[in-house]
Amino acid sequence: MGKNKETVFIQIASYRDPELVPTLTSLLENAKYPERLHICIAFQYSEDDAFTKDIEIFSEDKNITILRIPYKEAISACWARNKIQKEYKGETYTLQLDSHHRFVPNWDEECIKMFKDLQKKGYKKPLLTSYIPAYHPDNDPKGRALEPWGMSFDRFTPEGIVFFLPYHMTKEQNEPVPARFFSAHFAFTLGQHCKEVPHDPKFYFHGEEITLAVRSYTHGYDLFHPNKILAYHEYTRNGRTKQWDDDPTWVNKNNVTHSRVRQLLGVDAEICTPCNKKSFDKFGLGEVRTLKDYESYAGIRFSDRSLTEHCTSNKVPPGKPEDKFIPKFKHFIHINKDLFKKEDYTFAAVIGQDFKNKELYRKDYHTFNDMIKGDKLELLIEANIEKPYKVIVWAYSKKDEWSEIQEFIL
Repeated sequence: MGKNKETVFIQIASYRDPELVPTLTSLLENAKYPERLHICIAFQYSEDDAFTKDIEIFSEDKNITILRIPYKEAISACWARNKIQKEYKGETYTLQLDSHHRFVPNWDEECIKMFKDLQKKGYKKPLLTSYIPAYHPDNDPKGRALEPWGMSFDRFTPEGIVFFLPYHMTKEQNEPVPARFFSAHFAFTLGQHCKEVPHDPKFYFHGEEITLAVRSYTHGYDLFHPNKILAYHEYTRNGRTKQWDDDPTWVNKNNVTHSRVRQLLGVDAEICTPCNKKSFDKFGLGEVRTLKDYESYAGIRFSDRSLTEHCTSNKVPPGKPEDKFIPKFKHFIHINKDLFKKEDYTFAAVIGQDFKNKELYRKDYHTFNDMIKGDKLELLIEANIEKPYKVIVWAYSKKDEWSEIQEFIL
């Protein structure tokens, strides 16, 4: 890390996670300079969990701050991350994580080397982030992925949230790759990011990552995917209680987040009024770059949910100013099979309509069973169209012909 003893502020939000202590152990054992880490954990716990007391082995470590939060007092992941960031003490760098990770040897030295190499190329505030490769607790280290991962666009949800997918990067990459998106489970950059782009505690979950990508970019941070594996993340959530398992109000909280995302990013041309804009305060966009700058860079336009071919084909950003934006809609609909009572369906039409009942999309299923996944009908609607107002499933029965219509408002 150099002779000036650069420090790293580690942010870990943990909710009733049996992987927390193994994560901390791996983090510390594989750090080149563990004494230069200040680790802050939002430890959201239940006394009923057998592993809760395992954290006590770190209770006397002066470099570890444990914010003890009974799980019934926990509000959301973003709320927890915001509490962590208040413990930032001016460390040189920060690394945001989840509580289910494994690390490669000298991960801290590697992160800083990548960061400084990017600064030498002229990037004042690089930000290393990605959906990092997977590990499996029951088969580790054998189950670890062998290639670094990046993030690609998947879809807009009906609520207007951008979802991502991981992709495998080639081993031939010899430097970090420009990125469009921000991963909440691995983000390494300057420590001042905690002050400049703090987590919005009013956010629940969905919308956290796309807004942090845009907010970081507009505050002057340049996003990159690491070209080397630095750590591994556990994706399955097997054996872990999630906050939404315990919180009956989580849907309402998530809906508040959806509204704030739409206002902040102008999704579907939603206008952020001066009053609403004021409510974002330090959780809003930066002034180094504009929202339009991010849209041009990433190839995503929020106002009409349109994308450039450069983005949909996952080419390295930025694209070209003349790139054309095309509307893109992709959504999975899961329907209870019991809504369809007949035994002799031979055909079904799936139709997307706007609010004036104009047809925007149609797909015909000539084998009804093709739609069935377990006890659900699973439909994927994907087309270069605007977001439909509703989707109609119209089933055909041998006996009763066009017998049933089910409508789903999006």
